[in-house]
Amino acid sequence: MLALALPAFGALVAEPLFVMVDSAVVGHLGTARLAGLGVAAALLTTAVNVFVFLAYATTAAVARRIGAGDPAAALRQGIDGIWLALLLGAAVTAAVLPGAHALVRLFGASPTAAPYAAEYLRISALGIPAMLVVLAATGVLRGLQDTRTPLYVAVAGFSANAGLNAALVYGAGLGIAGSAWGTVIAQNGMAAAYLWVVVRGVRRQAAQAQARARARAEAAARAETAAPADTAAQAHADAAAQSVRAMLRPDAAGIRACARAGVPLLVRTVSLRAVLMIATAVAARLGDSEIAAHQITLTVWSLLAFALDAIAIAGQAVIGRYLGADDPEGARAACRRMIQWGVACGIVLGLLVVLARPLIGPLFSSDPEVRHALSAALLVVALTQPVCGVVFVLDGVLMGAGDGPYLAWSMLVTLAVFAPAALAVPALGAGLTALWGAMALMMLTRLAALWLRARSGRWIVTGAAR
Repeated sequence: MLALALPAFGALVAEPLFVMVDSAVVGHLGTARLAGLGVAAALLTTAVNVFVFLAYATTAAVARRIGAGDPAAALRQGIDGIWLALLLGAAVTAAVLPGAHALVRLFGASPTAAPYAAEYLRISALGIPAMLVVLAATGVLRGLQDTRTPLYVAVAGFSANAGLNAALVYGAGLGIAGSAWGTVIAQNGMAAAYLWVVVRGVRRQAAQAQARARARAEAAARAETAAPADTAAQAHADAAAQSVRAMLRPDAAGIRACARAGVPLLVRTVSLRAVLMIATAVAARLGDSEIAAHQITLTVWSLLAFALDAIAIAGQAVIGRYLGADDPEGARAACRRMIQWGVACGIVLGLLVVLARPLIGPLFSSDPEVRHALSAALLVVALTQPVCGVVFVLDGVLMGAGDGPYLAWSMLVTLAVFAPAALAVPALGAGLTALWGAMALMMLTRLAALWLRARSGRWIVTGAAR
């Protein structure tokens, strides 16, 4: 499992570095441009991240078919997911391009920052289809038990983005537009690399199908039924090769099936984003020091989440493979091992946060009030890491099992529990520590819901498709 989780962690961490590089480069152009980038990047990230089901659902579906011993069907499933990503990307781009100015105004961009935000968003929107293809293709490779290739592509994409930003912003003098074009070029390059890997897999399946059919033809010839058998076998070989090559074409039924499988995970993701938005809105009402400390705490929490999500990604691939291979006991054993890993990693991460608390405050702020609020909030984050470890693991297990509807309903219940608890914080005159106590309540609610489902065994449905 570690062989899958460690490269997955590297790829997860590499992706946010795109925005960090853009911020570092654009920050030297002036405050207004940096503020515009912040607004545009938040809108762009939201527009892409709500479709993260393209990776999660594809991983589970492809892994099941690999477990069932049908790599051709696994690739067919992956191709359908990629076509769905292209269609969704085109639709989002078509919506963002004419509405860029309205979106940045709706998001509260200042009059000085709004033109730069709209310019960056309008250009970056051209890369949205590529970003969604990257999500879907990453899911294909994870389902094929390959997390190293996404790591290599992510590192290459990050490096290209850094170089292009410097060259286009400063060398070509394009300003914030150069930063946007650099990101678009890097994302399209990543998508092209993923598509090359997937197409190579399809061609390999075609060659193997031809080789098997040729072997049958030769066996038939040796059995002295050469003429008719050879002709039939050759026809079978041609049909098999043509069938596998046809996987590259869009299949309406397959795309609709991918979309249906993704709807519950979309509901789950939107609900989780609503939790984070409510938390930020509440923190903003507590005061400037509290919102500043909240943003730092959320940054630390997100970084820890990447580490735990790497285990969840490995869980998706492993559980899907076991269920596809009709091995429920193997799936249960893998689930138990991953829970142990989740608890252990959560304990280690929690201890690291406790030890790093005195250093994190000065690293981000010199304001004593921010540091004080941050110290208490980080302690809550540290204490909840073992819980987060189990939650992320079980989330990955149920995703790998294709149990999307339950994940959607459980996240809606979690949102219903969290929202009143968080909104009560300002009314009760409490501070940031109480808000992060509500975040801990949110994670405990998720833990209870996911644990009950895991114990019930109702997620265990074997076969090549759920």
